[in-house]
Amino acid sequence: MNRRDALERVALIMGGTIIGGAAFLEGCKSGDTKAAGFSLTKEQIAFLDEVAETIIPTTNTPGAKAAKVGEFMHTMVTDCYVAADQQIFLEGITKIDEASKKKFSKGFMETDATQKTELLNEVNKELKAYNESKKDKDPNHYFGLMKQLTLLGYFSSEIGATQALRYVAVPGRYEGCIPYNKGDKAWAT
Repeated sequence: MNRRDALERVALIMGGTIIGGAAFLEGCKSGDTKAAGFSLTKEQIAFLDEVAETIIPTTNTPGAKAAKVGEFMHTMVTDCYVAADQQIFLEGITKIDEASKKKFSKGFMETDATQKTELLNEVNKELKAYNESKKDKDPNHYFGLMKQLTLLGYFSSEIGATQALRYVAVPGRYEGCIPYNKGDKAWAT
């Protein structure tokens, strides 16, 4: 066998692997349950940044807004959520803004940090009550989705992993027992 024949066979095997892998993965998609053309506006993404910043505010480490968690939420909801959860998430933005207007006579984006925290604490109490009485087939609560995405987006971002958590770029050996003192950061690696 010469080099040209060997390269052709390797290319055929590798091409089949790549094409076959793509077909396998596309077969796993549940595309019929996704909302066609779901997208958020820049204002809604900025709104989500404010919600996330209220959940994880800037302290001695950057907050959720610096990690662009609003963009992360948009991507995750668009790409990974089924249509029902996308709709719940979208309605949640409106519900938070309406609750702010009812409580403070101004939209969520116009309130100060203390008012945002107060409002989201009330929404969080609503979430806890909902989860206590939730049945298996009940839909998700919008604020639960927002909180989960905030935490996932922040702590999987570069800022969250390297500044909010302890981070070692190239971890060494495994140490099963490391002393932990109250107030120490959790490990990202």
